[in-house]
Amino acid sequence: MSLTGVVGLFRATPQNPVGADGQMALADHLRELRARLLRAVAVLVVALIVALFFYDQLLDLVYHPYGIAQRQLQGKVDTIATINGAGGPLLLQLKLCGVAALVATSPYWLYQIWAFVVPGLHPNEKRVTRTFAAVAGPLFLCGVAVGYYVLPKGLQVLLSFAGPKLKSLVDFGEYFSFFSRMLLVFGVSFEIPVFVVLLNLAGVVSGRSLSRHRPWIILGTFVFAAVATPSTDPFSMLMLAVPMTLLFLISEVVARVVDRRRGRTSYEGLDDEQASPIEDPVDPVRPSRLDEED
Repeated sequence: MSLTGVVGLFRATPQNPVGADGQMALADHLRELRARLLRAVAVLVVALIVALFFYDQLLDLVYHPYGIAQRQLQGKVDTIATINGAGGPLLLQLKLCGVAALVATSPYWLYQIWAFVVPGLHPNEKRVTRTFAAVAGPLFLCGVAVGYYVLPKGLQVLLSFAGPKLKSLVDFGEYFSFFSRMLLVFGVSFEIPVFVVLLNLAGVVSGRSLSRHRPWIILGTFVFAAVATPSTDPFSMLMLAVPMTLLFLISEVVARVVDRRRGRTSYEGLDDEQASPIEDPVDPVRPSRLDEED
């Protein structure tokens, strides 16, 4: 394939003219999807190569929570981090740099997804998705930061079960998987209020229903935090449950404001002196029985 053909794979320009109704041919949709996927993969590969040069710094970042837990347990539990197998170090390096590249390039590949989906949305849907994109990213990063802060305490509790008579050998590959899942749980958990607000904007749930079920939702939040955090200490559970509860209460307030605005706008354009037609719910043509005299 020539250089021009390779460059053409990364172009999303439709070959067929877009109709007056704004619709695009299926082949052009697939061609655009292919181009955006190739762009995202190319940027991801470049980021992976760059991350390989910063492997030592990334390894220190991942090892830091384990090092804190190890120092806290010094004299109580003998813990050693190991890598099993001849190919273990190489696999760990590729996995660690791959995750770092995926996180670092997330704004770009998320934009590619956005650019592919947004032309098919209505204007009000575009506003909702813009709000989601503006809020979801910082909330996810806050959740990851909280998870990174809680992780040493959770590791300390888990490793302390070995006791002073046993030596704890921690496979670093398994630790990295545990590290990734822990941060992912905290990051996704902080996104739950965003989905609550989106469901309210879509008309699925209302602020009144959220208020009515608030005790059960808060109870479910604490149960989820207890199950999601791998350690058994209450500190890790509270560090996840308390921010989630506060975010849920904020989302409930937002839902009530949206419901109030929606209630006001539903009566816009009606005269104050204009009588509202009362129709029979069974037969709208027939006047309601309320108008009939006994």
